[in-house]
Amino acid sequence: MTRLSIGFIGTGRIAQALISGLAQDPQMVICGYDKMPDALHSVSLQYGVEAEESIEGLARDVEIIVISVKPYQVAEVLAELKPALHGQHLLISVAAGISTGFIESNCPEGTRIVRVMPNTPAFVGEGMTALCKGAHATADDLLVAEHIFSAIGKTALVEEYGMDAATAVSGSGPAYMFRIIDSLAEGGVACGLDRETAQLLAAQTMLGAALMVLSGRKNPEELVREVTTPGGTTEAGLQAMEQGDLRGTLIDTVKAAALRSKELMK
Repeated sequence: MTRLSIGFIGTGRIAQALISGLAQDPQMVICGYDKMPDALHSVSLQYGVEAEESIEGLARDVEIIVISVKPYQVAEVLAELKPALHGQHLLISVAAGISTGFIESNCPEGTRIVRVMPNTPAFVGEGMTALCKGAHATADDLLVAEHIFSAIGKTALVEEYGMDAATAVSGSGPAYMFRIIDSLAEGGVACGLDRETAQLLAAQTMLGAALMVLSGRKNPEELVREVTTPGGTTEAGLQAMEQGDLRGTLIDTVKAAALRSKELMK
């Protein structure tokens, strides 16, 4: 990958996670703009980001622009950015629920856009980012976006219609995992463990189980069967799960989050 100049509009948590990964790459020139000067100053000091005084100035200095603001702020940012855009720019949006079509309608004709949905494990280099391309983005644009977000974890290409589901599964998913870890730990405490030990057991077990799935050797159901001895402790726990309909609850959780993602665009 050749030298890239990338600018962030908004330097919040997800932007900082991405910047922290990109800052390790000598081929990256990173700029940033934020309405909050103190936030921008902090990021500039910590990661060597070149602070820009305006959105127009940022657009003048970079080829790749990452829009990393809240969904309700996107229209305002695009209104300010539009006059400075030209054909060499690639826009990458991390705003949840904002379609490439909406961004295209607020940009000059032919603007190349890639929409992405990263998640917070990016802070430890284990993020999961879903990517989809707009009408004018090229295969090379997707490769650039994949390269950028590979700095903070894994990536997956999806069609735009799948972005709400991806947001619900991986974008919001860390919160579900944290709740499950906390619940498993609470169960351990209820059975006599101290809190610190119970949380370590739960968190490391989830990490190890996830790595086994990612190895691709066996699917989750096959792995469940391997752990479960008839009449044993795992079977007893799984029966309690089924009685509480944990599977159904988690499916409904994803559906609710995906619906909310769709609503954000309205």
